[in-house]
Amino acid sequence: MSQQEAKPWVLVTNIKEKINPQDLEHVASQISTLIDEWQSQGKIMWSGPFDNEQSSMAVFEATEAEAKEFFKKYDDACSKVLTSHLYQWGAMPLLSVLSK
Repeated sequence: MSQQEAKPWVLVTNIKEKINPQDLEHVASQISTLIDEWQSQGKIMWSGPFDNEQSSMAVFEATEAEAKEFFKKYDDACSKVLTSHLYQWGAMPLLSVLSK
């Protein structure tokens, strides 16, 4: 696989312990802006919280460079409040199939 080939990625986040609720609200606004920017480029991202109300997951398709760039922006905006991990998902490229 070439680095330029789009692959599925998973971004998993957890809320850190003992955070200020106002900081969480501020981060939510920044995350919303990042997702809006991503989707304004015609790209799909599915995201949502887990039942524990402390964790969430986003699934998207991107080249490795795009995924790393998005993750850097995300982590820069959220690292004081959230722990985040980016994984390349080896599953079928579902988003590209659904977007057609």
